[in-house]
Amino acid sequence: MTTHDASPASTADNIVPDSEHRGLVARLPQPLRDYAMLGRFDRPIGWWLLFWPCAWGVWLAGTGWQPGLIAWMFLGSVAMRSAGCVYNDIVDADLDRKVARTAERPVASGRVSKKAAWLWLLILCGVGLIVLLQLRPVAQIVALGSLVLVAAYPFMKRITWWPQAWLGLVFTWGAPTGWVAMRSDHLPTMVALYAGAFFWCIGYDTIYALQDREDDALVGIKSSARRLGNAVKPGIFVLYGAALGCWALSFWLLRPDWLALLTLLPVALHLLWQAATLDPSDGHNPLARFRSNRMAGLLLAAACFVVGNA
Repeated sequence: MTTHDASPASTADNIVPDSEHRGLVARLPQPLRDYAMLGRFDRPIGWWLLFWPCAWGVWLAGTGWQPGLIAWMFLGSVAMRSAGCVYNDIVDADLDRKVARTAERPVASGRVSKKAAWLWLLILCGVGLIVLLQLRPVAQIVALGSLVLVAAYPFMKRITWWPQAWLGLVFTWGAPTGWVAMRSDHLPTMVALYAGAFFWCIGYDTIYALQDREDDALVGIKSSARRLGNAVKPGIFVLYGAALGCWALSFWLLRPDWLALLTLLPVALHLLWQAATLDPSDGHNPLARFRSNRMAGLLLAAACFVVGNA
């Protein structure tokens, strides 16, 4: 892999503000740091948001812990989230240069060439292929069904005010994949689980998009955060409410017992806290609320395991 010459803008001081592992990434040699940042290894929240729906599907299916499959799915989530980010950065390089938060991304800044980025993308997809081959054939087919959606996603912000809805379809595909990896019956339960994940994703990605509203408006990037405007906070309440309603339906279809619904109380309280304490005008608040969805995913995973395996 080849990179363009590093400029002063490529120093460790220019690691993106939302890096979670600033110190670790800064210790890497510059070329390795660029590839780590290109794959968002400095921001593992994306791994978890992609992984948790996989775990929900597996654990709600009621086949126990399945540690081997869960481990493979986590590896696949790391590889494919990183691959998606590389692809997104290749497609969005020109737009990224115009947005303050993304201008220093490796491809946008020129520190990594597009040819090298494509090669890095193929390596990550190779890891994803290894994970895919661990699934039973029907689950492999379901997993591959997301590829068209993934390929189209970077263009959605140019087409629709709701690219977050498209991401909701893509980033939660692990829920049906995890379910079908275990069983092929009770499909309405799976569909309701996926629908809840869809609304959850729109909600948290709208929160994330609040960071870029001003820059997005200047360069013409569309987002649900811009479309909702001053109604963004009520919008998050509605989206999270829809997610909880779909998850409740999923649990009820699998186990029509009011006690099963009580397992949703922890995640419901967490999402209520997120929406109630969201401050769109605070530069740090939306990022913190977005990242807290790692805990929301864990709480729902626990509920899925209890309901599926009790």
